[in-house]
Amino acid sequence: MLTLADVSKSYGTRELFSQVSLFVARTDRYGLVGPNGAGKSTLFNLILGEETPDTGVIEWERGADFGFLPQESAPVGEETILGIATNGAKLDLLDDNDEDYDIDWTLEPRARKILAGLGFKDADMDLPAKKFSGGWIMRAHMARLLVSEPALLLLDEPTNHLDLEALLWFQDYLTRYPGGLVIISHDRAFLNALCTGMLELRGGTLHRYHGNYDDYLAEKDARFEQQLALFKNQQREIAHQQRFVDRFGAKASMATRAKSKEKHIERLKADAVESPEEDLKRINFRFPQPARSGLKVIELKNVEQAYGEHVVYRDLNFTAERGQKLVLVGPNGAGKSTLLKILGDVIPIRGGARELGANVTPGYFAQNRGENLKLDLTVLENMMELRTAQNDLTEQQARAILGAFLFRKDDVFKNTSVLSGGEKSRLALARLLVDPPNLLLMDEPTTHLDIASIDALINALKTFEGTFIFISHDVHFIRALDAHVLHVHSGRLTPYAGNYDYYLEKSKATDARAALTAGFTDGRPPQAAPENPKTKNLNPKTDTGSEKPTAGELRKLREEVGLLEKRVSELEATQGELTAALEDPASYQNGQAQHLNRELSVVVDQIAAATAEWEKAATKLAELEAL
Repeated sequence: MLTLADVSKSYGTRELFSQVSLFVARTDRYGLVGPNGAGKSTLFNLILGEETPDTGVIEWERGADFGFLPQESAPVGEETILGIATNGAKLDLLDDNDEDYDIDWTLEPRARKILAGLGFKDADMDLPAKKFSGGWIMRAHMARLLVSEPALLLLDEPTNHLDLEALLWFQDYLTRYPGGLVIISHDRAFLNALCTGMLELRGGTLHRYHGNYDDYLAEKDARFEQQLALFKNQQREIAHQQRFVDRFGAKASMATRAKSKEKHIERLKADAVESPEEDLKRINFRFPQPARSGLKVIELKNVEQAYGEHVVYRDLNFTAERGQKLVLVGPNGAGKSTLLKILGDVIPIRGGARELGANVTPGYFAQNRGENLKLDLTVLENMMELRTAQNDLTEQQARAILGAFLFRKDDVFKNTSVLSGGEKSRLALARLLVDPPNLLLMDEPTTHLDIASIDALINALKTFEGTFIFISHDVHFIRALDAHVLHVHSGRLTPYAGNYDYYLEKSKATDARAALTAGFTDGRPPQAAPENPKTKNLNPKTDTGSEKPTAGELRKLREEVGLLEKRVSELEATQGELTAALEDPASYQNGQAQHLNRELSVVVDQIAAATAEWEKAATKLAELEAL
């Protein structure tokens, strides 16, 4: 379907890659990886015809079509979300005289189904796209590609704008996609689920590997060790032959043999493999250890938070201690990001108290990196604005920190507004090193980072002695940090006294990634329950405890307690069924997970209300039986 033969590309004196050759068949599913700046997006541009190779040929099979999803979308006009997804196609008759021969009547239902899977509500689809954020517009363009179903999909960081629920739906959809795939992504789990081959741009060369991302890592390590062993053996042989020449070359009786050895050395050098090189261009840093805080780092007391009429938290209590690493998990919309913003004092709370411990300095790392940066300043100016009398930051120190995050030479004078998503993430991390907080709060810290940079962040956080609370849908990142789990669901926090695998075991989740957004039975929010007229004032005289209830009154109350207890049991059984359905990967097809999560949230609220009624009636019964 697609052939690249001896393709080379340079910019000035900088050669990105040379003699790249690749054949893509209709059933191929490739992941394209490599360090930032290796030329992955440039290779896509060459394939798309947006740039011209310096040498080589790029050819498409006749009739083959492709769809491309860039990292960022272009500005939109007046088109609706549905209009983007259907690529402006005609969906209905314009008037009575119009012909329907050019209408694909399956297009709109398919588009709506795919948009729903990517997280759009029915009411969203007919709204102008300009009312939505860039991330949601990207989802609409993603739907456009899936609706058009080209023979080859070229996807550049497609998961950056997806929450976990939409990502799982998208991943499942692509496993059944009938065409070929070439995907640039830094998401290990996504690449493992979809790819049957990996392409790595490194050192100006395209290397091909079989299998998914984990297979690629294993094969890459094996190739490295094989090349290193061969290189060492060849160098030993060259050194051995050279010692003979050095020792006997001047002797007349050995001159012929020495000359023969010299020619042999020349042949060995000509055929010798190069020494394998590690990837040098990667983030390399450590967090300076922050000031030691008190044992109790932060405490929330009876906190209430709402957005308009939508109550997120009521009577919330939480305490974090020095040195803890906590990951927040739970359904979309449960309030994980809101909790992180409350802890970081980014948003005001409606009620209750937020108390910092002794000598605590919080630092909040937003999911939208622009919130942590000043986009009208240069990279260097974003660092220097952090200079204080206490840290006395110099330009040399700032540039040294920036260099560790791959901002070198003239890169530091770039305007921040033109940086890529990965560059903004690296700059936001670099700023944390100037005055590191001892309470680090991070919302999706690995978004836009390449895999090598994610590993560098993991290594830095492993030695971080402060308190770290974060949200992530990267299971590898969570497991590598051995973080304890705090489950957020329907206004309640449920701590798990163990790491992520302990959480999976206790929650009985069957899918490690889907469990990040699942709701479980221990997530009941405290809700104000309406009074039940059946149990209210059964005997006004006994409300004050002055008279003993009759046998009939006790019988009625016992019946009411039994009915309420049965109601709670039925609701909990329904909750168990919904939770089991959410643990089934099949539920993430056709947008079912979204519906199940909403239904589960309603059932959990009903359980809380029914439980409150039962407790009230049972308490009343116990009081009356004691008279």
